[in-house]
Amino acid sequence: MALGFGVEYKYAMSEKQDPFSAPFGTLFGDHMSVATVDEDGVYEYAGAAQALENFSMHPATHALHYASAIFEGLKAHRQEDGSVAIFRLDDHVARMQVSIGKLRMPVAAADLIRQMIVDAATADVGHTPDAPGSLYLRPTFIGTAPNIGAAATPSATGMLYVITSPVGDYFAGGIRPLTIYIEHDTPRTTPQFGMVKSGANYVMALGPTLDAKRDHVADQVLFATGGDVTETGAANFFLVDDERVITRNLDESFLHGVTRRSVIQIAKDLGYEVEERAIQVDELKAWAEHGEMFLSGTAAVIAPVGKVIVRGETVQARDGQPGENTLKLRDALTSVQTGRSEDVHGWLTPIG
Repeated sequence: MALGFGVEYKYAMSEKQDPFSAPFGTLFGDHMSVATVDEDGVYEYAGAAQALENFSMHPATHALHYASAIFEGLKAHRQEDGSVAIFRLDDHVARMQVSIGKLRMPVAAADLIRQMIVDAATADVGHTPDAPGSLYLRPTFIGTAPNIGAAATPSATGMLYVITSPVGDYFAGGIRPLTIYIEHDTPRTTPQFGMVKSGANYVMALGPTLDAKRDHVADQVLFATGGDVTETGAANFFLVDDERVITRNLDESFLHGVTRRSVIQIAKDLGYEVEERAIQVDELKAWAEHGEMFLSGTAAVIAPVGKVIVRGETVQARDGQPGENTLKLRDALTSVQTGRSEDVHGWLTPIG
């Protein structure tokens, strides 16, 4: 028996709901693509998108008990000529393969993941709003074996699926300066699993984020365990001034953002010197006197930071407003995503 949990789907087209007024990620297209993987590690996919519907699963499903669940997030953008293209599809496919491998489960072939994403996006291409909106794509992989004794073993079976969601801005209010609370003590997640897009990582960041919103009216938490700046719960962190773009060098403790990589390349294209290195909290306070700060991520795109809260002290970045360099980088990125600028790096995959 399928369980709906008392929630009705919000189909964006049939109910004429506006993705710019609905909360991010609460509207859905009409289709999804689904594949299963059996105990021999063989994936089975029908080869086409199907109608979006509830899943039926055993109460002992592995993912519900032992967090054998990972996902990706990427976007399809309406182009200047009215067509639609997915941004950096192959990079997200490659990262999803790494995440599935971290679950110690059979990794789907890149061609299969790619086809399933394209199939779902193509089936719901009509849901894609005009810029600055987009069609958010959510490929997901879960362990499906009904086994509550498998705490120390991977799920024997799994499911890979892709759903779509017409979205507007991730942060309510559009482009506005965010207030970021610096968390010095609690890490965002476990170091060896931080680079994986797992729901377990996000729920670990939930408590500190909610506490910071309640106690400090912060929009996000920047995790800086021991003074070492990494990322927020949902985005990578950058410093920028007229000459330089600085971001934390990669390791396995935090997410290897595809948007992060895009920002770095675009910054180089625009002539900025890019530094990937350790950033200490004390540097943020000095940087705020002359430079800018921003977050980057698929959902957030590039979001300016106006203030950081460091051990109770509020530090304003320059005048506290979105900076010229931040907006310059954001415009350059979104111009490529929407076809206003030439796609010189081959980041777009046309779908319709």
